[in-house]
Amino acid sequence: MGHIVKTPAGTYRANWRDAAGRQKAKTFRTKREASAFLAEIETSLSRGSYVDPMAGRTTFSAYADRWLSSRSVEATTLAAWSSRLRSRLLPHWGGWQLGKIDHLAVQEWVTQLGKQVAPATVASCFGLFSSILASAVRSRLIAFNPCEGVRLPAQRKRAGAVQTITQADLTNRLLPAVPEWRRALVAAAAGAGLRWGECLGLRWGCVDLDASTLAVERVVVEVDGHLFDKPYPKSAKSRRTVPLALFLEQALRCHRELVAHGPDNRVFTNYEGGSMLRSNFRRQVWRPSLVRAGLLGQVAEIGPFKFRATWPDRGGAEWSAEFTTEREAVDCVATKAAGGLRFHDLRHCYATWLVSGGVPVNIVQAVMGHEQASTTLNRYTHTPADFHESVRWVFGQSADDPLTTKDDPQSGGEPTEEEEEEEERP
Repeated sequence: MGHIVKTPAGTYRANWRDAAGRQKAKTFRTKREASAFLAEIETSLSRGSYVDPMAGRTTFSAYADRWLSSRSVEATTLAAWSSRLRSRLLPHWGGWQLGKIDHLAVQEWVTQLGKQVAPATVASCFGLFSSILASAVRSRLIAFNPCEGVRLPAQRKRAGAVQTITQADLTNRLLPAVPEWRRALVAAAAGAGLRWGECLGLRWGCVDLDASTLAVERVVVEVDGHLFDKPYPKSAKSRRTVPLALFLEQALRCHRELVAHGPDNRVFTNYEGGSMLRSNFRRQVWRPSLVRAGLLGQVAEIGPFKFRATWPDRGGAEWSAEFTTEREAVDCVATKAAGGLRFHDLRHCYATWLVSGGVPVNIVQAVMGHEQASTTLNRYTHTPADFHESVRWVFGQSADDPLTTKDDPQSGGEPTEEEEEEEERP
């Protein structure tokens, strides 16, 4: 049991022992305050919800370091958490004591952050912050999580956030514009729905061109500009066998003739035989290919040794410049144009084409490597670019007048009550 003593200074000290038997004390101005506090302490000790009043003095920075070092997660996840802590959380919360962080302070921070970055970024930073404070609650450093009940900015899909193209645009425009050395890589994303890391992790031993299938068994991950092989894919469902689209099978056959097999039998490599950095591929191959295919900006020849590059900025304004070579014009548009199809959008295209083609969702889920069918439907399927023709085709198959039937053109289908009564009369 705790007890209260009066100090020589005229204040009152509440004394008690914590759950571990350690002696604790706190001084109050009046005996009533000390008694009320001691009653709360004894109640929490009996209920098993005791939190040391001094534990909340730990700074968020110190606890976040301990929390991060205790996590056992993938290297990519750890790198993402470290980046968010370094750039968004520690500059604001690093010096705060855990016990001083309250609900209103968190709501103010979220609102201010929402004015600086996208709602998805706010959600990811807030989620990490809430997880750290939830751990502090479980560690009995604070009594409750101040993130509970905080309202986040609404996440609305931006126009053009995910783009899709038709299969005709892929085979007739995009693939011919990609350099031959990289064409099969682009075809693998569009013709098998492979993620970037799955493309880099693909080995020739996992490709069966006779059976027209490939197996996803390993991936390559990129952390802080360094590439690492991982002997297993993103999830259990990601380990899968995928049938090859015809254009992908043809691209892989051509690619096999072009490249020399490295010591580890990789299908897609850089010129030195190792894995490619995604940023290099995007800058050197992907974006220029979109420009040449007419899917990003525009490059027009306006005279001998004269090319005009035209591109949009993020605000929708159009800019242009003239160059003496087509390559310079293409590089300019690829660098300065806003938006454009992303490499990962080809995976979205793949799922959309399958669903629009009538492939059952459970099969699309299997070849995409998703744990849940809802992920396939909600995140990876989109309205195809040629959906107008699909809608017209459905109505084109019906009768000229959809309100009549072949059996009785004068009738609207089911007989009325009066007609049924007329038929029943002798």
